[in-house]
Order: sequence, then C-alpha cells, then structure tokens
Amino acid sequence: MVRTRFAPSPTGYLHIGGLRTALYAYLYAKKNGGKFILRIEDTDRTREVAGAVDIIISALDKAGIHYDEGPGVGGDCGPYVQSERKEIYLKYARQLIESGDAYYCFCSKERLAEMHEKGATKYDKHCLHLSKQEIQDRIARGEQYVIRQNIPESGSSTYHDEVFGDVTVDFKDLEDNILIKSDGMPTYNFANVIDDHLMGITHCIRGVEYLMSTPKYNLLYDALGWERPVYMHLQPIMRDSQHKLSKRDGDAGFEDFLKKGFLPHAIVNYIALLGWNPKDNREKLSMDELVQCFSIDGLQKSSSIFDETKMRWLNSLYVKELDPEEFHKLAMPYYAEYCPNKKIDYRYLSELLQSRVEVLTDIKERAAFLDAFDNFDLGLFVNKKWKTTVDMAKELIDDCVAATDAPELNTALEQLAEKKGLKKGQVLWIYRIALTGAAATPGGGEEMVKLFGKPEALRRLKAVKERLK
Repeated sequence: MVRTRFAPSPTGYLHIGGLRTALYAYLYAKKNGGKFILRIEDTDRTREVAGAVDIIISALDKAGIHYDEGPGVGGDCGPYVQSERKEIYLKYARQLIESGDAYYCFCSKERLAEMHEKGATKYDKHCLHLSKQEIQDRIARGEQYVIRQNIPESGSSTYHDEVFGDVTVDFKDLEDNILIKSDGMPTYNFANVIDDHLMGITHCIRGVEYLMSTPKYNLLYDALGWERPVYMHLQPIMRDSQHKLSKRDGDAGFEDFLKKGFLPHAIVNYIALLGWNPKDNREKLSMDELVQCFSIDGLQKSSSIFDETKMRWLNSLYVKELDPEEFHKLAMPYYAEYCPNKKIDYRYLSELLQSRVEVLTDIKERAAFLDAFDNFDLGLFVNKKWKTTVDMAKELIDDCVAATDAPELNTALEQLAEKKGLKKGQVLWIYRIALTGAAATPGGGEEMVKLFGKPEALRRLKAVKERLK
C-alpha cells in the first residue's frame, strides 16, 4: 500500500510551500488508494514555537487535507511526534556504531570553529578511530559527545528521483553529519530515515533542497538493511525569478491568505498548479478532481512563481459559486462597522456583492458606501462624462422624489430623462448619488431603493433636496 507523509517542524505558521508538499503527498496517497500520515518533527527544540502544532493541524483541516494517521488521530506506527521517540533513535544509532557506519565524536565547539577558520569545509573524521576503551572512559568522565554518520571517503552514490531522474553525488562532497546531538535528540537527517522506515513510508515527497543530501539517507537505509523509499523532490515556490516566497517578504502563510479573504480550497486549488500540470489545462479543480487527475508525470522540474493576482481571479470563481446563504454568513462580519443602527437589508446587499468581489476582504470596500451619506459631498454631482452639475441635480431632485414613489422606478426614471431631454445615464447618476452619497455602489438606483427601503430612500432624497436649496 502507498503511504506518504508530511513532516513539518512546529516553528510557526504553515508556509504555502509546506502546504503544497502536504497536498501533493495527500493527493498521491489518495489517488493510489493509500494513506497519508502527519508526523511532527520537533527534534530542534530551540526553534519550536508554542501552539505551532495546533496551527499546523488546524490549517490542514481547513485546507481539506485530512491525515489518516498522526497526532490526535493515532495509528499503528505512533507516537507521531519525534520528541516522544527518543529511545527509538538511540537504539538504531548504537546499531550503526556497531556496524562501523557511525561513530562517537567528542570534538568541542572551539575545535570545530578553529577547523572552519582554517578553511575546512567539512568535519575531518578526527574521532573516527578512537578505541572502544577511550570512548568508554570519556563517556564515563561525563564528556559531551555526538554521534556522527561515517560517510565513505571515496566513490559516489546514484539514486532515481521521480521528478529529476537519476541523481549522482560524490561521497567526497558529503559531510559526516551528526545523527544524535549532545542532548540525546536526533537530527532531522537521522530521524526522518528511521521514522519513514518504521512508519512504512513508501514514497517520500519533499523539497528539492534535499535532492543532493538524499545519498546520505540512502547510506543509512543500506546500513540498516532497509528498502529505500521512492523519492519525489519538488522545486520551490518563488516570489519572483530570483527569490523564494518568504514570510520576510510579506504574507506567505496559509492563514495569512485566509485573513486576506481567500477561500481555503481556492488557495489549495491554486498552489496545486504551482509545480504540477493536470495535462488538460484545467485551472479550477475540486479536491476530488485533484485526486483523480494527480500524477507524477505532471510534476515540473522548474520553479513556479506565485501570482497573487491569478489566485484572486481563481478565488472569485469560488466566491461566485458559494451558496448565497453561505456567502451572506461570511460577509456579515464585514458589515458590522457600517450603519449598525440602521435597518438595511443585508441579505440583499450580499446578493448584490457576491458577483462583485474577488476575495472576501473586498466586501469591506464594496460596502463602504453604506456610511457615505452621512458625509455627503455635493461635488459628486459634477461629472464631465454625463455633463452633470450641482444645478442640474437641484433641478432634478423634485422629480427623483416623485420617481421613488412610482411602481416601476426604472420606467419613471427613463420618462424623466426623456422629459428633460437628458440621457438616461445622467439621471441615473444623479439619482444614485442622491440616494447614497457615493460615487460607486453595487447596483443602481432600483437596487439601492430595495436595499434601504422606500421610506429611507425618500428620507434621503428629501434631505439632499434641502441641502441643495
């Protein structure tokens, strides 16, 4: 059975790049009738952020990426938090020491720093040939140590990646990385191998930054007599042609985009297309459709540039398809600061806005006209396109008041324009501004009358009439 995993570090928010990795692992597992596992890699306790695990789990849930095994869900391969698996790693580290594939290292930070100052680019295997007795004595004296992987000094390793094909790395370019730190906790380089094997991970999907270090992991698999997983390395998501999408450069987290008014699946849909092509050029895909058409041969070797404008467009399609009641529920918080004590048909306002917004935060701007009447600027009546003036508005207001009482408002305004020898647009411009005090509204005069109700519409027109005297 196919088993994939997402193994984030609990260092804060869920980055868009991390979400895409989780998504691809989820899609591949589901496409092949397999399972998707969540594992928390918290071995670096210095970088851990309180509450980050809950943030990650919440984000995955909102994104519709539901894991089959992991924290809070359980499974046969737990625990799924690395800090709870410390003794497991120590067991295999000692096994590697016995086979000669790892060794104790007692070098101080000062010695390592001195090596680098003299131009060394990697560890020099200084502690590799310590005798068992010397090792025992130094441990007994309480000296701090780490356990390092013993990388061959010559030769090379070749492995196959499903995206990049065959990858060859010379061992001389690899360092004897630390497997177990001085605090007894494993490094990522070691823990991910042990956990992937023990959790039955068949396909390892991760960032391209691990492409050249994968031979180190393969040496561990081979030394322990384990089968290597299938590898798929993903190119990063870029802010532009030179820079990765980064929190330092602005919003790059899933939750950030939710706060900006994007719908969860619109984000998921968009990032699915950043590094993968469904072949049929479709751009709007439900989660079920993503599962059905996801394939390895659609993964791209080149990086993708994040285009928020494109994601806004895609989001607008999802907004338009929302159930009207659901859109209204999502819109209500944005209305809260406008006209709180006035009777407005907010459900109708939602009906007017749903086709006019790309992201939910657009609602606040689109609804700003609700408060415009209290700060009415009579200069809005002046419009070069329609050749309207304040004097023209003054002349037409009486007839506009009468039009509001007419059964067929649109017909009444058309007759008024004909009577005055004006274009219909000139009358509609003045009428809408007189009702709202705003240059832009989601709908014309008829819609605004329905929104405010006829009594309020008349009150507004009469108030403007008094100001124009």
